[in-house]
Amino acid sequence: MATMDRVRNWTGPALFSYGFRPFFFFGALYAALAIMIWTLWLDGLAALPGTFPPLAWHAHELLFGYAIAVVAGFLLTAVPNWTGRLPVVGWPLVGLLCLWLAGRGAMALAGTLHPLALALLTLAFPLALLGLIAREVIAGRNIRNIKVVAVLAVLCLAQVGLHVEVSRTGASAFSARLALAAYLMLVMIVGGRIVPSFTTNWIKRANPGRTPAPFNGFDKTAMSLAGVALACWIVLPALAAASPLAGVLLALSAVLQAARVARWAPDRVWAEKLVVVLHVAYAFIPLGFAVAAAGALMRDAAFDIAAIHLWAIGAVGLMTLAVMTRATRGHTGRALVAPPSTSALYVLLALAAIARLIAAFAPHNAIVLTIAGIAWTLAFAGFAALYGPMCLARRRPD
Repeated sequence: MATMDRVRNWTGPALFSYGFRPFFFFGALYAALAIMIWTLWLDGLAALPGTFPPLAWHAHELLFGYAIAVVAGFLLTAVPNWTGRLPVVGWPLVGLLCLWLAGRGAMALAGTLHPLALALLTLAFPLALLGLIAREVIAGRNIRNIKVVAVLAVLCLAQVGLHVEVSRTGASAFSARLALAAYLMLVMIVGGRIVPSFTTNWIKRANPGRTPAPFNGFDKTAMSLAGVALACWIVLPALAAASPLAGVLLALSAVLQAARVARWAPDRVWAEKLVVVLHVAYAFIPLGFAVAAAGALMRDAAFDIAAIHLWAIGAVGLMTLAVMTRATRGHTGRALVAPPSTSALYVLLALAAIARLIAAFAPHNAIVLTIAGIAWTLAFAGFAALYGPMCLARRRPD
């Protein structure tokens, strides 16, 4: 049975006819809700759910609440195309969503649950996703994408580490960095494919001429060095003596990742925001490396905080939003163009990243933090409002 035949044969709610539908929709809703609660808490207007340490709750729910949901939606949609195997639809997809929702409910009730029960409830979804994607990639002999399985395994390890760290120290310094680094590697892997690919497709159709450079040894070198630099960055809180080495590696990675973006002909696609946003999102990776390098070399925590949020909001947040809008439009029969309303979502999230960068150097300026939170919330609430109906309805006839 072909992939689309299996999708069409599901006669239940359209929401469960393809992996991107429930996880993009509910992931966006939760992204908006989590940061709205966080912003209100920072402004003294609300209390966080449960009794999890505030910063650890913030990190956990962004990394293992929102981000893992979007990764799931993307992989459950892409892996059948990579492997030629059948997609997960219907009741198995309902089950996966229930596991994810159980994790969010557990974090909201953290104060009433035993730490082990809390960890198991929140780990159930990422472990199930890891097992499912590993099975599909291995059964499909899709060895090229085994690195994606490795990233999912690292994310599960990071989540385990977060719960262990919180139970022992009340913080999540190393595990949150490990998770963010894993997401950055995933963006570099997947983004390194889709950005030049979608750029090439658009240029050939709408603006014939120079196209992105093909993947080659330069890309492999840039990604390998980035991985080493991120490994050094992860352990910096415990090994301050490694700051000079980490700073140099992070700076070199900034240069190579910036060169990688330049090789993808970003100047040739400004007419289509659905493609432009991919380049802008990826550009936050070298920018984050540069700021992290400054933080390591100067041993300045403000630069480190700024780098974390440039990566988390700009690179991971904006790239996931870009992929969500493009995939949803494509798989629901809409034109692959960004209308003004969608472009506004991109601008809001870029504004959130810039505002959070400024806030890192003006920690007592609550207004800038509030602006960042509001911009993030509006971006993802806007996605849910604009693209939720597409996720909930059947695909338009071709």
